[in-house]
Amino acid sequence: MKRFALAHATHPQWRMAAALVLAQLRAQLALPEHAGAPGLALLYITDHYAEAAHDILDHLSAELPEVTDWAGTVGVGIAATNVEYFDEPAMAVMLCDLAPDQYRVFSGVAPLPAAHGGAGGFVAHTALLHADAQTPDVAELIAEMAERTASGYVFGGLASSRSDTVQFALGSGGHLSGQGAAGGVFHGGLSGVAFGPDVALVSRVTQGAHPVGRTHRVTAADRNVVLSLDGEPALDVLLSALGVSLDEPQVAMTRLRQTLVGLTLDEPQGAGITPQRPGAFGPEVLVRHLIGLDPMRRGIAVADVAPVGAQLSFCERHVGAARADLIRVCAEVREELEPELLSVEAAAMAGAAGAEGPQAPPRMRGAVYVSCTGRGGLHFGGPSAELQIIRRALGDVPLVGFFAAGEIAHHRLYGYTGVLTVFADTA
Repeated sequence: MKRFALAHATHPQWRMAAALVLAQLRAQLALPEHAGAPGLALLYITDHYAEAAHDILDHLSAELPEVTDWAGTVGVGIAATNVEYFDEPAMAVMLCDLAPDQYRVFSGVAPLPAAHGGAGGFVAHTALLHADAQTPDVAELIAEMAERTASGYVFGGLASSRSDTVQFALGSGGHLSGQGAAGGVFHGGLSGVAFGPDVALVSRVTQGAHPVGRTHRVTAADRNVVLSLDGEPALDVLLSALGVSLDEPQVAMTRLRQTLVGLTLDEPQGAGITPQRPGAFGPEVLVRHLIGLDPMRRGIAVADVAPVGAQLSFCERHVGAARADLIRVCAEVREELEPELLSVEAAAMAGAAGAEGPQAPPRMRGAVYVSCTGRGGLHFGGPSAELQIIRRALGDVPLVGFFAAGEIAHHRLYGYTGVLTVFADTA
């Protein structure tokens, strides 16, 4: 496996952006450290280009005939190495040097086979998912897709767009019978690319919320309405944790609008889940909106089902916590891939410092980063600050991704998180 080729550009006209991207890719493919004819491309566009999605895919695939498979989606922002394009017309393409028998592009007309095997003996070990947030029961479909992989781990995100919500899924493996006319641009459902067991990946979830007060146990609930916590009325527990009273509605509502809920379901640890760290959220916590109050029953309404027995923490978005956790996961990824080159402490110091940081470890071939739309823009303190933290910690690894309406990792749908996945050389 060689270094992945990456190109990105912004321009009011998509054809001009595509020309810039193609020029960058061709220059890189001529270098010895890049594969000359990679078969898989990951394509991400901002929603400014969404209406031209078919034309963009047709143009790029015609200009890069050696690329046989395409996957990607749209976002209000997209990511590339050291830079984000947020609320501006842009596209990014990464060409992945992977063995053809170690990946499969899938969609509604070319579904991913079950974990026990499919056509040609391909077995999905993990998968990059792109999904439409308007798809009914999307969280359940994500869990079902995870079951179709041998590891039970998938990663990706929900497309975000203020116009057309599109997904790219053009595979060389063909379609279901009767679907031969289907193109490579889809609306709704799920699509993506599955990877075989020989594709080495390291993936981490970074949280963007910070707990407020202690963790509680849900002791009574009516689907998404939590009625009691630790045997006490949930609304009373919430007001006490925030230090507000409904007798001062303006003050209370201001604080309540800033409050989120972190849910931890009582499930066996697995699929890479690590225990929650004191004073911070781990990947076992699902951050959800607080969507209402139920004064009659002294309950609170959460934007998810909160079963009895689940753990619940009140939380709020916190820039400092988000920065620290992103530095932590970057350091863990780097330490796992190249422990002899850089310790976790050294990688964390590089990420926290303002310097350019170390070179990318030689085993890193490329990366995908999916971040929440609520984390993009200036949330980290300045334009592209989130991507610059990754660059300082990991080095100059080719990275592509987008800002999502919900992030996917393990078998779950997250919010206010970032999902970082690095492709590594197995040598």
